[in-house]
Amino acid sequence: MSLTIRLTGTGGAQQVPAFGCDCAACRRARLQEGYRRRPCSAVVKFNDAVTLLDAGIPHLMDDWPAGSFQQFLLTHYHMDHVQGLFPLRWGVGTTIPVYGPPDELGCDDLFKHPGLLDFRPGLEPFVVFELQGLRVTPLPLNHSKLTFGYLLESAHSRVAWLADTAGLPEKTLKFLLNNQPQAMVIDCSHPPQETTPRNHCDVNTVIALNEVIGCPQVILTHISHELDVWMMDNPLPEGFEAGYDGMVLALD
Repeated sequence: MSLTIRLTGTGGAQQVPAFGCDCAACRRARLQEGYRRRPCSAVVKFNDAVTLLDAGIPHLMDDWPAGSFQQFLLTHYHMDHVQGLFPLRWGVGTTIPVYGPPDELGCDDLFKHPGLLDFRPGLEPFVVFELQGLRVTPLPLNHSKLTFGYLLESAHSRVAWLADTAGLPEKTLKFLLNNQPQAMVIDCSHPPQETTPRNHCDVNTVIALNEVIGCPQVILTHISHELDVWMMDNPLPEGFEAGYDGMVLALD
């Protein structure tokens, strides 16, 4: 049974290039499509089942026609993670399950007027559920809105998705230490800082977290143009790499 994860967006709400910015990273991204970063998101494929992990790309319904995926799995209800749902919900046809954290507020009027969307916000921290045979464990994260990361497991694969977060709660850190993911896709919005920023990780924080977890493959996502500028002149440690839009992780 094969598990693949394709990163469809590796930026934050600001994206890269940032509007009005003339830094080296933004200039590069305007000239070369491969350096652009759309809102943080991914596609998870397990055998024949397709799960869209977050829905922040505005034209999402143009990329994914009806019937091409089974469900959404949301980390949280900030606009840059759900804005693609707003036009999609007014489509016609079969309802689409949307799994996510139990945030009663959601985002704007999505819960009040769900249209095609069948919201299932009953996920509980560290309680495993299945999506067409793929085991999913919600992991609490540190963010300004109720946010879950996820451990995704097949019979032979284990990958952690950890965006958006500033550091990790102690229980989540211990869970990852005990469950040893093969790969970890983690929020790293900022170049190295003296202390962990308020809502997102910096490079130093991610390195310190993995000193505890010991994951052999760490992929950075939710990357800002400031971090892109820093990475132009500074290598990441061995075992760490910057994700990019379109990157595919194939796990067997």
